Amino acid sequence: MTIEKSLTVALFSVALLLAGCGGEKAATDDKVFTYGTMAYGVAMENTGLDPHKSYSGWSCIRYGVGETLFKFNDKMELVPWLAESYEQIDEFTVKIKINDNAHFSNGKQVTGESVKKCLDDLVARHDRAPFDLKVYSVTADGQYVTVRSTEKMPALLNALSDPYGCIVDIDEGENNGIVIGTGPYKAVKVTDTEIELVKNDNYWGKTKPKMNKIVVKSITDGDTLTMALQKGEIDAAQGLPYASIALFKDNADYKISQVETSRVYQMAFNFKNEDLKDIRVRKAISMAIDKENFAKNLLNGNGTAAIGPFPANLPFGGDKVKDMPFDIEGAKKLLAEAGYTDSNGDGYVDKNGKNLTLRYLTYTSRMELPLLAEYAEAALKNIGVKLDVNATDNYKAFLKKGEYDIFAKAIVTAPTGDPEYYFNGHILGGAPDNAGFYDSEVIMELLSKLHNTYGADNRANLGIKLSQRVLDDAALFYASHLRMSLVMKKGVEGFAAHPSDYYEITANLDKK
Repeated sequence: MTIEKSLTVALFSVALLLAGCGGEKAATDDKVFTYGTMAYGVAMENTGLDPHKSYSGWSCIRYGVGETLFKFNDKMELVPWLAESYEQIDEFTVKIKINDNAHFSNGKQVTGESVKKCLDDLVARHDRAPFDLKVYSVTADGQYVTVRSTEKMPALLNALSDPYGCIVDIDEGENNGIVIGTGPYKAVKVTDTEIELVKNDNYWGKTKPKMNKIVVKSITDGDTLTMALQKGEIDAAQGLPYASIALFKDNADYKISQVETSRVYQMAFNFKNEDLKDIRVRKAISMAIDKENFAKNLLNGNGTAAIGPFPANLPFGGDKVKDMPFDIEGAKKLLAEAGYTDSNGDGYVDKNGKNLTLRYLTYTSRMELPLLAEYAEAALKNIGVKLDVNATDNYKAFLKKGEYDIFAKAIVTAPTGDPEYYFNGHILGGAPDNAGFYDSEVIMELLSKLHNTYGADNRANLGIKLSQRVLDDAALFYASHLRMSLVMKKGVEGFAAHPSDYYEITANLDKK
């Protein structure tokens, strides 16, 4: 063998060795998880990761950037997270011990003072938190933070576990939608349609993050999302059309994680509308929509018919209240009693020469909502009520101007494992999201009692009474609850649907 040939062989051998080492390193560095979801976008008010802005806390916690003081286990029981323990000093005051190991992704320790700064900023800037938390003062002492409320707050720790309660480093501020949290991943780029995350090497949890990079993509078209998963462009998907989920169920290359959630699809009647002020009209509309058929056939079994705002798997859920039955003839009779008849034979009931026509407002970013709009339109035509459907992701402009009679939306009713959250924010007169302007003295009295009641069983009983009152008043129509589905490649592990609908990307996530 010549010297030249020997050198060539030697160099080739070294190259192979280096390629092997480099290839091994590249394989490690290439642990990227790409996630397509319909739940991130401007219409959901959750773009960016700042938990103190609208619903962006959901993105902060969902995508592994932020953590709260307490969280919920699979049974929706409250357990410590960033907190180590707590002490109820009195009915107005709770003292929380911060876990000594907790650190932000920038390496700084989470202290009582940093938690205080975060909670102070939350109350100062967020639209819902002050209403929920009723904070009078927050004080810090070493690893302790003490929260004193202006009134009794039996569910304070539950409320602090809302995604807006993610603890972030206020001293670092927000930079192009990026905040410094404590989760297993940290953001490096955020837009209205995509989030790029990398492993948090300073993660304090016992389980260390396994992926080097996470890419969250907003894909709001169901067919596009389906094809992206089929083509291998993404590793997992949330929000697939129900017909598409069936494509992956019996396919060995994929697996599905499903769980019942408290996300409800509801219709709020606008009490400023003269026709809808008559309870007989509201009841007639509610009785004309077959929610069992909607859940079974239009949702293909990926939802359950709702009886009230909460699912049956909660202690204050729908199996403990009574709703009006589906009854077309009964609905027609109620309309006739209210003075609505089809006097000109055009197929729609009228009163004083005016057809009963209602403006139906909803949005498209939740695929179930356009389906519900079409279903309701057809169902109400059977009793002579006409719906003018406006399905737009610019719905807030119409809400602001009051240009609607029925507003349909999707809402997680028990993200804090307690009934008060929903009634405070959506049902109480003057509540921020009370789109129907429903105002009931009975609701106000029951909610006041709930607000001052300690003990999970006692609170559940009051939650049941509140739900029943809303149903008795036909203030809202509850169509169905979502069965959340996460569809993923077979090699994805540690990625599971949760009843709260907001723990998704965690340190357990791995891809083989």
